Amino acid sequence: MGQTQVTRLKTKKDRANYIHHLLNDLKALDQMIENDMIESGSLRIGAEQELVIVNEQFLPDSSSESLLTAINDPHFTTEIGNFNLEINLDPIALEKDSFSKMHDQLNRFLEKAKKVAASKNLHLVLTGILPSLSVDKVTTENLTNAPRYNLLNKALKQYRPQGFDVHIKGVDEVNLKYDSVMLEGCNTSFQMHLQLNPKTFVDDYNWAQAIAGPVLSICVNSPILFGKELWKETRIALFTQSVDTRINSFLLNEKQSRVSFGNDWQTGSVSDIFKDNISRFRSFLSTNFITDSTEMLAHGEIPKLKALSIQNSTVYPWNRVCYGVLNGRPNLRIENRYIPSGPTPTDEIANLAFWVGLMLGRPKTYKQIHEKWDFKDVKTNFFNAARYGMATQFYWDGKYVPSDQLILHELLPMAYKGLKKAGIAVSDIDYYLNIIKHRAEDHTGAEWLIRNYRRLLKSHKRYDAMQILTAKMYEKQEKGYPVSVWSAVNHPDESPFKDTRVVKHIMSYDIFSVSKKDSVKLVLNIMLWKNIHHMPVIDKDRNLVGLLTWSDIKTYTKQPFNQNDSVGDLMKTKLITTEEQVPIKEAEALMKKHRIGCLPVMKKNKLVGLITLNDLK
Repeated sequence: MGQTQVTRLKTKKDRANYIHHLLNDLKALDQMIENDMIESGSLRIGAEQELVIVNEQFLPDSSSESLLTAINDPHFTTEIGNFNLEINLDPIALEKDSFSKMHDQLNRFLEKAKKVAASKNLHLVLTGILPSLSVDKVTTENLTNAPRYNLLNKALKQYRPQGFDVHIKGVDEVNLKYDSVMLEGCNTSFQMHLQLNPKTFVDDYNWAQAIAGPVLSICVNSPILFGKELWKETRIALFTQSVDTRINSFLLNEKQSRVSFGNDWQTGSVSDIFKDNISRFRSFLSTNFITDSTEMLAHGEIPKLKALSIQNSTVYPWNRVCYGVLNGRPNLRIENRYIPSGPTPTDEIANLAFWVGLMLGRPKTYKQIHEKWDFKDVKTNFFNAARYGMATQFYWDGKYVPSDQLILHELLPMAYKGLKKAGIAVSDIDYYLNIIKHRAEDHTGAEWLIRNYRRLLKSHKRYDAMQILTAKMYEKQEKGYPVSVWSAVNHPDESPFKDTRVVKHIMSYDIFSVSKKDSVKLVLNIMLWKNIHHMPVIDKDRNLVGLLTWSDIKTYTKQPFNQNDSVGDLMKTKLITTEEQVPIKEAEALMKKHRIGCLPVMKKNKLVGLITLNDLK
């Protein structure tokens, strides 16, 4: 969010005051650019590490605020979900050993946080989307208790009072309607920063857009959401939809989401990029202003451009332009927001080195890229990379090229030259770029997660598999080796979390159901075809209204003249049900007490699953 002290824009006076400061910020930025006040001789890198807190069962734990207090370090801050934390790394001058330095800094901060977490029987996981995350954890109850998050949620909900629609289709499909922005809290990223020269900034920004697809394809690490296998980098679709304030993309001024890759190349100055965002998106937050930015410049002071920073913090392009002040000097940088967290710190620093090398190693033939390439090809490359990862065919420089060939034969040599030109030590270049090379030759984090998840599902129910996968990923992370050398895990036949399992661990999600108007003849055949012994009966609103068992209808196999009777004539209506978080032993006792072989599983009065005696074995 940038600013921590924010308020809601409510009154006409508030808005007028905010717009006054926002326009003055733009004037001040133009003056600083025109008078060469923006730092141009230095290159710096930086990063923000987001992570997930889990308990001993490797389920998300809502302890961010207590952890933050115990860690007691200004580098650490909260995120929108109270099961997340963020580490803001110090910016480092781009020189000989800058990537090693950042790697060491990141490890130090992580070790500090891990020690505090361990004292509370917690773990910290680096992942784009936590595999064991479930829908019931992504609610407003788990929104971090801080004014800026509550204000953001209320403001965005005002734009979309009908709720936020999320529909993502991959191998599986997720279709949700949500009443808050908490789905954004599923996303965990490693945000990378690169300070650039203001005179070439717009051309550099367009190049950052051009390489985004290939860079993303080798970094994907978020293929699973709520147990469903979706995109290789599901964060891209999820973040876009979870804060989409548009009602209709055909309406005036609503052609672009707040989370966006953009619709065209950037032209003009850096200021024009900010002006485009201001023209498209209205700010709904403000802060306390003391002095105008233009007045500060007139008195020889460097302004922080607070109003512009707040506006910028509510718009989320995957490559975001940022203004900052460091050591009394204003600077401009690109914030790369599309890279996921994990799988290890080593992988993350390698991602940073690869991206920075590409940004600095661009050949002359790719200068002024906006005059040579069609933006829609670049945008297509980005979303294809999010969907397919290393299986992507990129349209690159007028022809289709497989991702691995593009990375191995053109982009890695380009990144090597860029890092060498920046004075980076050959040992650092070789070490980090070889991690990217090995990933291109073997597998990404997303591929490792998918392959192991599919194996787990052969012997475990979905929720069980999600939990075990998270535990195994954490074990691999703690060893510190890059994901490209991770071997397949030894999948246990029995869940290591057996003593703490609940109904959700063993219930069947893929269940058949019928209407009470369906004929018994049809239901009989479905049960025979699918070897089903229990059939829930639901109405049009998915409310459970009855249950049919095989013992109820097996006599119909010998009485064909009755097979046109409807389900409603035969179903049981006095039902014993359970819920997802009920301990398995309690569910088993309930079945024994009532002498039944099946328990429908309910959530908010809706049928979500089924457990039978076979599931208890």
